[in-house]
Amino acid sequence: MNAPLDGFWAIVPAGGAGTRLWPLSRRRRPKFLHDLTGTGRTLLQATWDRLSPLAGERVVVVTGAAHAAAVAEQLPGLESGLLLAEPSPRDSMPAIAWAAAVVAARDPEAVIGSFAADHVITAVEAFHAAVAEAVAVARTGRLVTLGITPTSASSAFGYIREGMPLAVAGAPSARAVAEFVEKPDPQTAARYLQTGEYRWNAGMFVVQARVLLELLRQGHPGLAAGAERVAADPGALDEVWPTLTKIAIDHAVAEPAAAAGQVAVVPATFGWDDIGDVDSLAGLLPAQADGSAAGVAVLGDAGRVVALDSTGLVVAESGRVVTLVGCADLVVVDTPDAVLVVPRSRAQDVKGLVDQLTAAGHDALR
Repeated sequence: MNAPLDGFWAIVPAGGAGTRLWPLSRRRRPKFLHDLTGTGRTLLQATWDRLSPLAGERVVVVTGAAHAAAVAEQLPGLESGLLLAEPSPRDSMPAIAWAAAVVAARDPEAVIGSFAADHVITAVEAFHAAVAEAVAVARTGRLVTLGITPTSASSAFGYIREGMPLAVAGAPSARAVAEFVEKPDPQTAARYLQTGEYRWNAGMFVVQARVLLELLRQGHPGLAAGAERVAADPGALDEVWPTLTKIAIDHAVAEPAAAAGQVAVVPATFGWDDIGDVDSLAGLLPAQADGSAAGVAVLGDAGRVVALDSTGLVVAESGRVVTLVGCADLVVVDTPDAVLVVPRSRAQDVKGLVDQLTAAGHDALR
């Protein structure tokens, strides 16, 4: 990418607690503030790194008030007026609508793209090419999503069913969206995979700011009006925010717009992972080829891990030496105040464990 895309603004919703990544991800320091790939850059910083070539300094980050200072510290290039701190979580639509209203006030013809702060994307040039196609389609008045090619019959994601190709200049791979489908059961997901007509919905949307607000007005006029009021008068935030409907962008605008034939999809050729749990994290990190931790993936100081005939992942954050003997596909997360030991196959159950910790009076560990 040689220069930013004309009139393109990136919106980065930076929220969620990442509960299934406990004890790495906590309410006070969620996963987007961590380096989970061993690159020396946090997930948030990596998101900034791949969006800056597309948007330049036109990046808006929406995060919780408790995390605003940490976001500002990690992103020194972010304009202070483009760091929006929500008083409480109200799902993705209010956050994105607020950012869209801020952008629309500055640039009524702007195209915005919403990209979560905690995803891992590889083949960044392919990502840039897909966003450029999506921007071209968005200029025709459509809401555009980037559809991920499924690699398994996963029931953890929503699905997008592709329709007919669209003849849009600059977007040769764009297709109409026939429908959005909720997270299916494993059997239905397997059927989707066999047809080749479905893509994972990763929640990456590109649309003109004013079009998004108009789509929102059709189904949730109070939410659209509230977002525009807060954008025009930041002092009204504490009064207006609690009144906004708590709803995801998929349900608020994407699904009804798809039913009306207003949504397009650009198939993604880049690698994508939302690091939804420690099993996903283990799959992202290569196993040590030699040394004391041979056969085990390590996040942190590999010199503090000693493994014998073992596979899996060790996250070494406490400074202690972590040892494994005869462990197969085991995840050990060692932090200063909590240790997690879980088979990769049970990674989704960590959320239930966090609920149990709270019930047992360990709320401070969440």
